[in-house]
Amino acid sequence: MSRLSRRNFLKLTGSSAALGTLSLSPVAQAQQGSSSPPAGSTTLPYPRDVVARLDDVTVNQPVYFNYPDNRSPCVLIRKGREVKGGVGPDRDVVAYSTQCTHMGCPVNYDQEAETFKCPCHYSIFDPDNAGQMVIGHATEGLPRILLEYDEAEDTLLAVSIDGLIYGRQANII
Repeated sequence: MSRLSRRNFLKLTGSSAALGTLSLSPVAQAQQGSSSPPAGSTTLPYPRDVVARLDDVTVNQPVYFNYPDNRSPCVLIRKGREVKGGVGPDRDVVAYSTQCTHMGCPVNYDQEAETFKCPCHYSIFDPDNAGQMVIGHATEGLPRILLEYDEAEDTLLAVSIDGLIYGRQANII
């Protein structure tokens, strides 16, 4: 009985693994290079929820709400000056998920410093710069709630999310 050496085993299995990646299935070939979802799959739409009337939102006072469902706490802030991603006539209103991207702890809006602070591991996020992480253990910014301003109704609507809410594989469940 001949014995297969470790070296020959690795050569044999390594070359067969390399050949296996070259012969893609027809489904994989159809999806390769395509950013759209596979045929037959569905992408769930985000709800369009009224968050607040603009006249009722005070500068630097957080307005708490849930989006896209009741398990997703968020906060809306009117900065009083134009900010990146802001909506409204002055482009000064932004909203973010309040779950830290590090471990999901609830972040708090510090009105004096005008930043979001995570009490668990001390990450700090900048609402003036699209929720970017400034310092701490988080590796990405807070998910930004995309807003629209309805001038006729003077309302702010949550319409989508830029980023993934902590602990989820998809924002819409």
